[in-house]
Amino acid sequence: MIDTIETIGEGSIIQHGKHNDRVYLMKLKEQDVDMIIDEIVKLADINKYSKLFCKVPKKFAPLFFAEGFILEAFIPKFDNGKEDVFFVSKFLNADRLLNIGDKQFSKITQLLSEEHIIKKNASSYSVRKLTKADVEQMTNIYIQVFESYPFPIHNREYILETMDENVQYFGVEKDGKLVAVSASEVDDVGKNAEMTDFATFQSHGGNNLASLLLKTMEKEMKKQGIKTLYTIARVNSIPMNKTFLRFNYEYSGTLIKNTNISGQIESMNIYYKHI
Repeated sequence: MIDTIETIGEGSIIQHGKHNDRVYLMKLKEQDVDMIIDEIVKLADINKYSKLFCKVPKKFAPLFFAEGFILEAFIPKFDNGKEDVFFVSKFLNADRLLNIGDKQFSKITQLLSEEHIIKKNASSYSVRKLTKADVEQMTNIYIQVFESYPFPIHNREYILETMDENVQYFGVEKDGKLVAVSASEVDDVGKNAEMTDFATFQSHGGNNLASLLLKTMEKEMKKQGIKTLYTIARVNSIPMNKTFLRFNYEYSGTLIKNTNISGQIESMNIYYKHI
């Protein structure tokens, strides 16, 4: 099951479908401000989605708050190193807020109070930027690592399409074969990038390959003039949270039951870093 990504109004981008059971306003065009809330509410009502999730410039957030949205996270100086962005949500079904469980959240609370040191990587691994020639190996890793994912990264055509658009992929190799991958989803206009789609073969876990990827990605993003990096990390993945904290990313909120990943809808943490 794959959710639909489409453009509405004058260029706003949404993702919606039963896979994540939500409407996700990924990009809001200023010209669409007056109509966008009615449109996504209508879409959710027709399809019985249980959550509206929106990434919006701070200046428009009061319009969403007036319609019952709540602030779940934020990133300061997100757009061109100047304008803040708010992640606001509206829960349309009480079940979406029930039975969250506090075990993983307690671990995150503990992590946020600890000091984190970057560990050395094994010298037998190398990292590089990936090309279309790597797509088969990339999708093979994603298929084995994730039972489900919010975007169709298991699909080679999707990977190829995103490579032609705004996504740059990176990979770790050992003995000439890919064993870990990641991606930077770049907004050249807003000078920000999402550090995402990290996956490592289980047989190569424990070698800090996500840290090796992140270090390389950061250098590449800085070279390209990107000012703000961020990620949406699974609350359930303590190692991934640790990776971003080691690299001095700031925690700024949690998205409750937001994303279908590894077979279930999970809560996600927002981290950001200015470079």
